[in-house]
Amino acid sequence: MPNSKSTFLARIVLSTAIIGSLMSVPVASFASPGHGAQTTNIGAPGKVADVTRTIQVTMEDNFFDMETIEVRAGETVRFEIVNKGEFVHEFNIGTAAMHASHQKEMMMMMEHGALDADKIHMDMMKMDMGNGMTMEHNDPNSVLLEPGKTAEIIWTFPNDTELEFACNVPGHYESGMMGKVRLQS
Repeated sequence: MPNSKSTFLARIVLSTAIIGSLMSVPVASFASPGHGAQTTNIGAPGKVADVTRTIQVTMEDNFFDMETIEVRAGETVRFEIVNKGEFVHEFNIGTAAMHASHQKEMMMMMEHGALDADKIHMDMMKMDMGNGMTMEHNDPNSVLLEPGKTAEIIWTFPNDTELEFACNVPGHYESGMMGKVRLQS
């Protein structure tokens, strides 16, 4: 992630300008403010002791087993995520704008050989994408899983933000591999 606030803001402004002018261009052409970068409060990594319930999420080719996740504002949820598909999939909590930005990075991962349709090349994930950012997929709001693998995210939701969960592997979001997070008071 950028080291200074001004660099971060400049990248967001550039991203917004590019996204606004390229709305009809495939998502892979959008600029990105950085993997995991955010301008909105999407919540925070949660603590095990604060978990109120567990939600199991199954990913297949190219869909989730649910279209909506309902949570209470401020709730801490443990997500148990399993990839039952034949391809690599991602479970990522964020805003629609964050997903649009992250999709370019996922395309870059494929273009540089760090990610195949069915395999993650961990040895290449430390590759520099520019500005000191790597292709490592280690953000607390996201997991990237090979077929047959499982992972867990513990997340505390904010009070008021429009969130989605999505797979940003190239082509997956566009084919409908996303859903809404509904925050309830």
